[in-house]
Amino acid sequence: MKSFSDSYKAAGVDVTAGYRSVELMKEYVARTMTKGVLSGIGGFGGLFELDTTGIQKPVLVSGTDGVGTKIKLAFLMDKHDTVGIDCVAMCVNDIICCGAKPQFFLDYIAIGKNYPEKVAKIVSGVAEGCVQSGCALIGGETAEHPGLMPVDEYDLAGFAVGVVDKDKILQPDTQKAGDVMIAIKSSGVHSNGFSLVRKVFSINEATVGMYFDEIGTTLGECLLTPTRIYVKAIMSLIDSVTVKSVSHITGGGFYENIPRSLPKGLSAKIRRSDVQVLPIFDLIAKTGNIPERDMFNTFNMGVGMIVVVDPADADKAIASLKASGEDAYVLGELVESDEGVIIEY
Repeated sequence: MKSFSDSYKAAGVDVTAGYRSVELMKEYVARTMTKGVLSGIGGFGGLFELDTTGIQKPVLVSGTDGVGTKIKLAFLMDKHDTVGIDCVAMCVNDIICCGAKPQFFLDYIAIGKNYPEKVAKIVSGVAEGCVQSGCALIGGETAEHPGLMPVDEYDLAGFAVGVVDKDKILQPDTQKAGDVMIAIKSSGVHSNGFSLVRKVFSINEATVGMYFDEIGTTLGECLLTPTRIYVKAIMSLIDSVTVKSVSHITGGGFYENIPRSLPKGLSAKIRRSDVQVLPIFDLIAKTGNIPERDMFNTFNMGVGMIVVVDPADADKAIASLKASGEDAYVLGELVESDEGVIIEY
């Protein structure tokens, strides 16, 4: 007998919609399957056989995150197939900062009402993010929450696990004064600072459709651009040069994230003129009259990741990143100081 409950449906939860959602998402999940996956979706747990070939001391590295209030734009624009990429990116871009290669991902969707086609679109984005990062989507959960959130809204979070050889975990304490910081460009605002963005532009159905010459598109299209996933580029870079540290520039911008990868006594020295700021950030600052210090302490400003290498490896590192399809350039250097981040004007 098939599972069905009229009483639960009357309370706002339609279990059959959940089954329909699973059927619709299967084709997207299938795109992410890797040889380590031992189970399909629908079980109580996702099974993954870890391949430790060539790894002497495997260490698991995990990360979890969500999309934040950027998801409000997806509601306004009724576009749900890209926020899943953001969700994956926020997790996998964190764990690669240890030098770990993502292995698998799980998602969690809390939704006011389960519209199967909408859930499938969300998962299609998650699957795309997994494909971009080379990890498998081995499970997840969709929870219908009537009365807790509006029927047309949802929240999305995820969890990633990666592996790295213990002897190859990136060691920030090997950094020294004179080491070079290399910036890898972002695709835009990524998935941070959207509470401020929404305040600055008074985000609503009208404002997301406004066209700005500065960004060459509508505001909504620009802001909903998915977070760039740097996994394959960073993994390739680690194989080609000695990478001393990696910083994911997320919430808190330069001032919060760069120091997380610096040992005591070293600071990042950056010339403001060397930062290749994307037009969207100039537009945010101008429209909201946001002080530049706050901009650099909230947004990525066009820099999605920063890697630190020896000066002798800088050119080779940039060449490697460009060969992986990334736009990279020298951003600054490390100096003896306890200030954390020094931006010179």
